[in-house]
Amino acid sequence: MSRRDLIDPELRPILDALLEAMPGGFNAVPDIVQRRAAVDAMNSGVELPDNPNVAKEDRTIPGPDGEPDLTVRIYRPVNAEGTVPGIFYIHGGGMIMGSVQGEDATATLLCDQIGAVVVSVEYRLSPEHPHPAPVEDCYAGLVWMAKNAGELGFDPDRLAIYGASAGGGLTIATALIARDRGGPALTFMMPIYPMIDDTNTSASSEEIADIGVWDRAGNIEAWGWYLGGKPADQYAAPTRAQDLTGLPPAFIDVGTVDLFRDEDIAFAQRLMAAGVPTELHVHPGSYHAGENLAPDSALARRIWAGRLDALRRALA
Repeated sequence: MSRRDLIDPELRPILDALLEAMPGGFNAVPDIVQRRAAVDAMNSGVELPDNPNVAKEDRTIPGPDGEPDLTVRIYRPVNAEGTVPGIFYIHGGGMIMGSVQGEDATATLLCDQIGAVVVSVEYRLSPEHPHPAPVEDCYAGLVWMAKNAGELGFDPDRLAIYGASAGGGLTIATALIARDRGGPALTFMMPIYPMIDDTNTSASSEEIADIGVWDRAGNIEAWGWYLGGKPADQYAAPTRAQDLTGLPPAFIDVGTVDLFRDEDIAFAQRLMAAGVPTELHVHPGSYHAGENLAPDSALARRIWAGRLDALRRALA
């Protein structure tokens, strides 16, 4: 039996269509500029109607000390009553791709369904800007959001951080920095199938080599670009963190046919051992970001129901 045979039947057709249009998947495009353009073209091809319940605003904010300013997109629930919670949002893309616009639909969904102010950060990408530029941008955005809670209209005592894939790794790394630098305080973190281990030595890293969505070779390449030839620290690869105490309660989910499966399960176990309240979901048949490629599948509906329920409970 091949790994592809383990994929949920509803998630196979869209993956087959993707691979037919782009043999080998996105990571088969060798030039990073062309690869980004291919991803952007796919995202721009999905036209979604404006959500009348969500107001959006792009704003320029200060970056890390001595570094360029950042762009953030602010999402506010239109009909919110009273002070609402906040969610700091970090997009995915392997530290080398992705954008605020590319994940606009997900950030809008969180704002609408949770009734939260969401701030999504446009951090610098590798290889042009290797570690620590991306995570320092994320931390600067989080600091700005927390400092401006009053103007943004959310409760700073109910502030969560959310991200998937590379955004999940940056979510944990940013939470580690916030812990180590004395704030901002975080109520909750939701790293979704996070990219956290630069060693690529787990069993699932070896297994997931030809699914077509974020396979082993692409992951190794991305880590090389992100680290820029330097050794990883805990803020680059959170699996290297020796001390996980003091991190906010966590929710992690990952699929059984995801390259990050084993590193994420092991990290969740370490969080639990460190006394961090942690909820872990492992979804049979789901490949990396499968719920986004097949959003109408029963599996995707189950995945999103679990995430939204956890956020509501954490930010109530």
